Amino acid sequence: MESILLPSLRFHSSSPLPLRRQSRLHPPPPSVSGAVRASASIDPVYKPTPPDRPLRTPHSGYHFDGTTRVFFEGWYFKVSIPECRQSFCFMYSVESPAFPSGMSTLDRVIHGPRFTGVGAQILGADDKYICQFTDLSKNFWGSRHELMLGNTFVRADNATPPSGEVPPQEFRSRVLEGFQVTPIWHQGCICDDGRSNYVQTVKTARWEYSTHPVYGWGDVNSKQKSTAGWLAVFPVFEPHWQICMAGGLSTGWIEWDGERYEFENAPSYSEKNWGAGFPRKWFWVQCNVFEGAQGDVALTCAGGLRKLSGLADSYENVALIGIHYQGIFYEFVPWTGTLNWEIAPWGHWKLSALNEKHMVEIEATTKESGSPLRAPTAEAGFVTACKDTCTADLRLQLWERRYDGSKGKIILDATSNMAAVEVGGGPWYQTWNGTASSPEVISRALRVPVDMESLFPVPFFRPPGL
Repeated sequence: MESILLPSLRFHSSSPLPLRRQSRLHPPPPSVSGAVRASASIDPVYKPTPPDRPLRTPHSGYHFDGTTRVFFEGWYFKVSIPECRQSFCFMYSVESPAFPSGMSTLDRVIHGPRFTGVGAQILGADDKYICQFTDLSKNFWGSRHELMLGNTFVRADNATPPSGEVPPQEFRSRVLEGFQVTPIWHQGCICDDGRSNYVQTVKTARWEYSTHPVYGWGDVNSKQKSTAGWLAVFPVFEPHWQICMAGGLSTGWIEWDGERYEFENAPSYSEKNWGAGFPRKWFWVQCNVFEGAQGDVALTCAGGLRKLSGLADSYENVALIGIHYQGIFYEFVPWTGTLNWEIAPWGHWKLSALNEKHMVEIEATTKESGSPLRAPTAEAGFVTACKDTCTADLRLQLWERRYDGSKGKIILDATSNMAAVEVGGGPWYQTWNGTASSPEVISRALRVPVDMESLFPVPFFRPPGL
C-alpha cells in the first residue's frame, strides 16, 4: 500500500479490499465554464454501462410506474479513503415524479397535497455537508431496469439536459450543476442551496470516478439476490430496500471544500430504497474497511419499524445482516432465522443473529455527535430525518453454528474505525430493543427460490425497477 498525503492528514493503516490503493490531496485545478480541467494525476476511465453486466442485482432499475400514487425513490453511494480516514456519501432522491413540474392547484384538489422534487446531498470529509434541491423533476431521468440515473439542476447555455447516460465530456458541456451515475461511473457538480444553516457546509462539490464492482448481493459466482426476497417485486411491504453493490473498488477524484481527494481502488458501496415512505424509525450500519481479516469484507445491516400495508397504525420489526467475505455471502434475514438488536438513540449499535448454519454479533460505537441528513418523508417532504457518521468503531464476529445451537468455529473476527452508522425517524426516547423473525407462512414463501426476472424474459414486460 502506498499513500501520498499532505502533512495535515493522518495516516490510517487498514486491510480492506486486497488491491493496491493510493490517495492524494491537492488544491483543485481552475475551472472554465463550469468544467474541471483534465489535469488530475489520477484519471478515471469511463466505459458505457454494458448490458447483462455481472453482479447486477434485482431491483437495480427505477421503480416509478407512471401512476400518481405516493412514491419516492432514493439512492446512496459511498466511497471510503482509509489512508486519511475520510468517506464521501452521495445521496439522491426523487419524490412524486408523476408531477415533474410540481403540483398545480388542480393537481392538489384531485390528488391531495404531495411533496415533489429532486434532492442531491453529500456527507463528505470532516463531516461537512452539501445539499441542492429543486421541487421540479422534469430534468431527472432513471433507467427502468439498470442502476442508471441523473439530474440537471442547471444546464449549460443553449444545451439540452441529458435524458440518459452520456460520455463525461458531453456531460460537462451540457450540465453546469447536476449528476449522472451508473454501476461503473459517477460524476457531477452541485452547489449548496443555503437550506442547511444548522450544519457546517461546503459551497460546491465536484467529482468523477469509475467503479469496479466486487460484490453485488450474493455469492460472487451465483445469481445475485433481492435484498428483501422475491416479494419485493410487489408494493406490499414498503419501503423496499436493495443493496446494489455490497463492495467495489473506485478510482478517481472528488473536490471538496477547496481540496482535491484522489483515490485508486478505494472501497465503495451502493444501495437504494423506494415506496410510499420511510419506516417509522430505523437504524443502519455499513462498513467496507476492516482490520484483522484475511481478504475483503463487506458488512451491511439495518432494521426498521415498518407499517403493514392496508392496516392503520399497525407496524412490524424488520431487519437483516449481510456479510461478504472471501467470495461467500452470509445472509441473516427473518425468514431463515432470528435477529436481535439493542440500538441507543445515538452512539451504540449492538446486533446478533443466527440462521441454520451461522451466528453473528456486531457492535458499533461512536463519540461523534453525528451529522443530520435529509430524507424524502411522506409527512414533510425532503427534511432532516436521520443522523450519521462514517467514523464509528465496530467489531464483527462470525461463527459456524454447532448442531446444539452454540458457537462453533470462528470464521471472522474483524474491527474497523470507519463504520458508517445511522439512526432515523422516531422519535427516539430510549434504547430500542427489538427482535425480527417471520411468521412461518411468510418464511416458507420467501424460502421458495422464485426467480422473478426469469418470469419476465422480455425486459419490456418486466415490472419497473426489476
